[in-house]
Amino acid sequence: METVTFDISHVRLGDRPLIVCDVDDVVLQFIDPFQRFLLSEGHELLPRSFRLHGNIVSKDGVALEDIHVSRLVETFFERQEEWQLPVSLAAETLSRLSAEADIVFLTAMPPVYADQRRRLLDRFGLTHPLLAAREPKGPIVKMLHGARPLPVAFIDDMAVNLHSVREHVDNCLLLHLMPVSEIHRFAPAAMDGTPRVKNWNEAASMIGRHFAEANAARSLTAANPAA
Repeated sequence: METVTFDISHVRLGDRPLIVCDVDDVVLQFIDPFQRFLLSEGHELLPRSFRLHGNIVSKDGVALEDIHVSRLVETFFERQEEWQLPVSLAAETLSRLSAEADIVFLTAMPPVYADQRRRLLDRFGLTHPLLAAREPKGPIVKMLHGARPLPVAFIDDMAVNLHSVREHVDNCLLLHLMPVSEIHRFAPAAMDGTPRVKNWNEAASMIGRHFAEANAARSLTAANPAA
């Protein structure tokens, strides 16, 4: 049985629906600025599969060792404030959704870089609570939502994270949102029944419908407790 010990004490949820949202390539651009960062360091990303290790090469075309790639990723996270910008419509859409739902950012990155990410999100008005973790996302979303009889939605660009949440959180709307890029052409598809959304407008429409349907079902149950 998968368990997780993780500090979520700074997250305060109201009696409202919950949206848990990935950050890189969902709220903040990642792959495009990371490619520009690599070029500034004298390297290049050659997308031949959906991974960074093995696909980053030096000027002479030789693939960098995994340890070097990991260091480059960590350096990028350390300097993310110099490179990353919001995904189109993310800030505006989340601002509208926050009128009816609590929003929590759940980012898959070393927590040591969480302060930089917090400052970066705040700069663009994305002030919702932030959790940075390397652990599977499903147990963390389960900890956040608990047994609350309220609708919940989860948005991510990685199929593995969507699968994890599906395994741990019942009746959660899962949305697969990722950018159009060469490397994302190799991204694994999410499980059947998980909508792929092209942008934040589509995501907001699906979230709105999910919340409305869930709230209607709750009202019906309350009106007919013996049903």
